[in-house]
Amino acid sequence: MSFSSFKNVTPLTFYFGSVICFVLANVLRDKISTFYYILLVLGIAFFFMGVLKRLRTK
Repeated sequence: MSFSSFKNVTPLTFYFGSVICFVLANVLRDKISTFYYILLVLGIAFFFMGVLKRLRTK
């Protein structure tokens, strides 16, 4: 997989992915704590990737 495919992704897609990660993290918070922290980190990463993508396209 190439990182050049991320050039075509819109910032809104990254934001949507971060929302999904945060929702899943809250659902799994009490059941599986390992996935909770993994999904939190992924959600934060997707959010900042969306912000960086937004700043670069302006």
